[in-house]
Amino acid sequence: MGNFKFRLQKLLDIRKDREEEGKINFKKAQQEKIGAEENLEKLNTSYKEFSEKRKYGSVVQQKITQVYLNSLSRCIDQANMELEKKETLLEQKRQELKENQIDRKTVEILKDKQKAQFTKEQNFIEQKANDEFALYGFIRRNSEGR
Repeated sequence: MGNFKFRLQKLLDIRKDREEEGKINFKKAQQEKIGAEENLEKLNTSYKEFSEKRKYGSVVQQKITQVYLNSLSRCIDQANMELEKKETLLEQKRQELKENQIDRKTVEILKDKQKAQFTKEQNFIEQKANDEFALYGFIRRNSEGR
């Protein structure tokens, strides 16, 4: 029985490598999105904390707190925009990964079909050889018996 050689093995290897690279890029984009969410949560928590403190203290402290809250508000807006960008990037990386998986799977299915065909042919050749051996054995026994 011969060994199966897939002619497109290099293409399959390239597509597997591309898929692995896509997984790494997706994971990186996911981590960046999580970092942006955590940053936004910290800013929101800080804003809530200082907005409650705004009511207390002297006029100067209230004015400083108000300026800080305005700055936090701008930072929150920037963080929201950054989070939206990260979500868009994450979705893009997800689509790229999905396409890479489809490409790899397409070539793998082709390989599986060719391997099944090869195995079927090998089994047919082996069965034909076994039938011939059985036929020769039958003929030899019949010729000896006469």
